Amino acid sequence: MRATTPLIALEAGLIVAWSSGFIGARLAADVSSVFLVLFWRFVVVGLLLLPLLAHAARAGLTWRSIAIQSALGAFAMFGYLALGVKAIELGVPTGTAALISALQPLATAALVAPLLKERVDRMQWLGLAIGLAGVGLAVGGALGHAPLWAYALSLASMASLVIATLIAKAVPDATPLLPALGIQSLVAAVLFAPLAVLEGSIVPEIEAGFVTAIAWFILFSTIAAYGLYWLCLRRTTATRVGSLIYLTPPVTMIWAWAMFAEPLAPMAVTGFAVCLLGVGLTRWGGSRTQACRATGSD
Repeated sequence: MRATTPLIALEAGLIVAWSSGFIGARLAADVSSVFLVLFWRFVVVGLLLLPLLAHAARAGLTWRSIAIQSALGAFAMFGYLALGVKAIELGVPTGTAALISALQPLATAALVAPLLKERVDRMQWLGLAIGLAGVGLAVGGALGHAPLWAYALSLASMASLVIATLIAKAVPDATPLLPALGIQSLVAAVLFAPLAVLEGSIVPEIEAGFVTAIAWFILFSTIAAYGLYWLCLRRTTATRVGSLIYLTPPVTMIWAWAMFAEPLAPMAVTGFAVCLLGVGLTRWGGSRTQACRATGSD
């Protein structure tokens, strides 16, 4: 994607694409094993991008780059998805899982200052807190009756994405975006394979629902979502990118309303408005901090 693409356009695309993963899960609901769907999702993406990966290897792809992209695939794709899916399977309500996942921007902001030397000002902290409150309004706060360790899995899922975000910012890598996604997807496929085998056969029944779910996951939830996530991280701060995650649960509800005629509750609309306010304050705070640095003031 061209470096001249406005950042705000990339961020808007990220919000829409990242929220598509929940719709993909809905499309895959009738498949016997969600791990089977995730395995084949990453196998197909890896195979599709293999020619570009081979070209990158001939152009001088280093073992350091392969190691970095492998770590990103292990944490951002396998860890984030596998732990999150298992938590919901064990009884963690989807709304609660979304709330736990929405802790990611706050966790990232808390770590970027000591680890990456990125300053997070008071306006950004306020925006992050308001954004989290907006997610809570949008998805509700039912705790459910899952075992305590299931909630720990959901928390670990969130932490896995935080770790991947910090790696991507702390260890910059110049690997072109699509070959990087190819490496990440192949690593995720290898890690998902045993989970798919444990839940049954690794060979899927080729039916319309399975093909639709895989195609959706490949186009929107992998190439678009992860591609835009890494691209935005290359262009701006981890705090600003993380704040965009707040908008994905409300946007998911709009997807569900448009595709499955699920009703939009007034509280969800209110939550969306609060999320927008929180993200706006986070962006404004970051802009003010950059302006202060540019002028040498505080």
